[in-house]
Amino acid sequence: MLAAGLLWAAAAPADSVIERGRYLAAAGGCVSCHTEDRDDATPWAGGRALATPFGTFYSPNITPDRDTGIGAWTEAQFVTALREGRSPNGAAYFPAFPYPAYAGMEVEDARAIYAYLMSLAPVSRANQSHSLPWYLKMRLAARGWQWLFFRPQPFVADATRDADWNRGAYLVRHLGHCGECHTPRRALGALRAGEEMAGNPVGPEDRKVPNITPDEKDGIGDWSLSDIELFLEIGMLPDGDFAGAGMGQVIDDNTSQLTPADRHAIAVYLKALPPRPNPR
Repeated sequence: MLAAGLLWAAAAPADSVIERGRYLAAAGGCVSCHTEDRDDATPWAGGRALATPFGTFYSPNITPDRDTGIGAWTEAQFVTALREGRSPNGAAYFPAFPYPAYAGMEVEDARAIYAYLMSLAPVSRANQSHSLPWYLKMRLAARGWQWLFFRPQPFVADATRDADWNRGAYLVRHLGHCGECHTPRRALGALRAGEEMAGNPVGPEDRKVPNITPDEKDGIGDWSLSDIELFLEIGMLPDGDFAGAGMGQVIDDNTSQLTPADRHAIAVYLKALPPRPNPR
């Protein structure tokens, strides 16, 4: 009995970290990107195509398979990939992987996500090569992009704001990486400073991504906090319609899995953004 009690005591903290990592992975929308877009796809095994103006990227296998996944990665290598955009061999990642947003992730959150992913069943599925123009096929291009545009900064709470705003800022800017789709980009793919969440006329899959600032004409200025919270929970818009396409999957895999308190925090942050018109 004593041995069993000791084993339970040793396992409980690890189980707690794994469960926290499961929640954070949902907040980060990881399974949506790392699962191929077909009904019989194996979750987390990669293969999701992401069509961009720079070519089509395919997400990698992030199950703990040692040969085709991340099973041979150390925790430190995983944290570096998320927060610094570098692979275990030091190669730079293309920003189709949203490490510019994840760079602000707390180290303990990244470690918890690693613990969760390592608890999954390993799946042997080789990664698919990206389909890119010749000038992007060398990883030197990704390194050059980082040199020009990537300035990783930790998240620092704003002491002039309340806890809900700060939690919402962390979820929207970093874990949820909402700006990676909802913020317009410059010619070389960097986000346009000063237009956070103003919408993106050329988003993933060549879809227009809406403005989610509280602009009365172009954004969500007439949405209440409860409208935003309900949308994040079940995908229903204030007019009774429902989100479709990519946002529908984000709601299913990501925002619907959050606590009501976290959905409220996201709503508080979005409503506090400066109203901005659609990008021209």
